[in-house]
Amino acid sequence: MTDIVTEKRAAPKVSFVSLGCPKALVDSERIVTRLRAEGYELTRKHEGADLVIVNTCGFLDSAQAESLGAIGEALAQNGKVVVTGCMGAEPEKILAQYPQVLAITGPQQYESVLDAVHRAVPPAHDPFLDLVPPEGIKLTPRHYAYLKISEGCNNRCTFCIIPKLRGDLVSRPAADVLREAEKLVAAGVKELLVISQDTSAYGVDLRYAPSAFKDVEVRAKFYDLARELGKLQAWVRLHYVYPYPHVDEVIALMAEGAILPYLDIPFQHASPNVLKRMKRPGSVEKTLGRIEAWRAECPDLTLRSTFIVGFPGETEQDFQMLLDWLDVAQIDRVGCFRYEPVAGADSNALDGAVSRELTDERWHRFMAHQQAISAKRLKRKVGTRQQVIIDAIGPTVAKGRTKGDAPEIDGAVHVASRRPLRVGEIATVKIERADAYDLHGTVIGF
Repeated sequence: MTDIVTEKRAAPKVSFVSLGCPKALVDSERIVTRLRAEGYELTRKHEGADLVIVNTCGFLDSAQAESLGAIGEALAQNGKVVVTGCMGAEPEKILAQYPQVLAITGPQQYESVLDAVHRAVPPAHDPFLDLVPPEGIKLTPRHYAYLKISEGCNNRCTFCIIPKLRGDLVSRPAADVLREAEKLVAAGVKELLVISQDTSAYGVDLRYAPSAFKDVEVRAKFYDLARELGKLQAWVRLHYVYPYPHVDEVIALMAEGAILPYLDIPFQHASPNVLKRMKRPGSVEKTLGRIEAWRAECPDLTLRSTFIVGFPGETEQDFQMLLDWLDVAQIDRVGCFRYEPVAGADSNALDGAVSRELTDERWHRFMAHQQAISAKRLKRKVGTRQQVIIDAIGPTVAKGRTKGDAPEIDGAVHVASRRPLRVGEIATVKIERADAYDLHGTVIGF
C-alpha cells in the first residue's frame, strides 16, 4: 500500500482566466467542473501551474485587446497556454500575435478544450479523492449563480458579431435548466440570474417542446420556465430580455412575488432612425406604453437597460431624442457604451461615422442626464423597508443589494447592523439615505 501511495502522481495544476460577460463565465464554470471531475487542481497563479486556460471575449476591439493581453501575460509567466471563448472563433487574430499557444477553440467547445488539456497535461484521476459537488464548480460567490438557458442568437443587430461567434439560438430543454437550478438552490444558492443572448426568445428553436420535470411537463417557453423557477424559493432575476409582447406575461409573476420585479432589457437607443440602422426589434412608442402598463401592474418593478451612443448616422436630433425618451421612460439602472467598430460587424459599412470626440461628449452628457434620473428614483426608496442580500462584510458596514439590483452591474446598499452579518444572508433594511447610485440603511429585521 505504501508503494502505491508513493508512486501516485501529483494532480496537475491548471490556472484559469475568464474574461467577458456572465455567459462566458458559465462556459468557464462548465470547463472548470470537468477539469475538477478529472482530478485537475485549480490554482490562481500562472507560475507553477502545468497549464493556463484563457477564456477570451471577442465582442469589441477593446475586449479583444484585453484578451490578447491576458494571453501574452500567461505565456510570459507560464509558457503553456490553451485559448478558448469568443475570440477563439477567429484564431488567426491570436496566432498572428502568439503562434506558440498550444491550442485555440471557439466558444462552447468544451470537449475540444478538454482534449487540448489532455494532450498537454494528462490527468491523474483519483475517483476516491476528486469529488465534485452535484451543482458543479461555480466561479461566483456561493449565494448567487448564473443560470444559462440557451446559447447563440437569432437576431442580427448590425453592431454585434455574437451570432457569428456563437451561432443561432440553441435552447436547453426546460427540465435540464430546472434540474440545474434545483441543485444550485440545494447547495445554498439564494439568487439565480437567468442569462442567455436573448432570454425572451427561449424555446423558439425547440418549438416550445415540453420536457418532464418531477412528473410535470414543462414547456420550453419564457413564461413557463420563469413560473417553475419561481417555485424554487430563491430570488430569480431575468437578464438580456428583448421587449417582445409575450414579456408582458411575466409581469404577473413579479407582481405576485414568484420572481424578482426586475427586467434587464437592452434597449440600445430610442431614435427610430438609429434603431433601424442597428436592426433592433420593437417600436419606441409601443415600448413606452408597455413600460407604463408594467409599472401599473407591478409598482415595484425595476428596469435596467444599456444604450449605445455615437452609432454611425446618429445625429444630434437622434441623441436628443434618446435623452427625451429617458425622461419619459425613467429607467432605474442604466449602462452606456461608446460605439466602437468591431471587425466583422455589419455596422462598419454604414455611413455617417461619429467622431470619437463627439461620441465621448455625448457619453458624458448621457451619463449626467441619467444620473439625475437615477438619483430621483432612488430617493423614492428612502424611508422604505427593503429585503437586502449581503454580498460583502466590512469592519462597520456591510454591502448588499435590493431585489432591484443585480451583482456587479447595478448599485449597492450600504448596511449598518447591531449584530455581525453573514455573506449570503437576506436582511430587512430600512433605507435612510440615497445618493446617485447607492442606498444606505440599517438592519431592522432578519
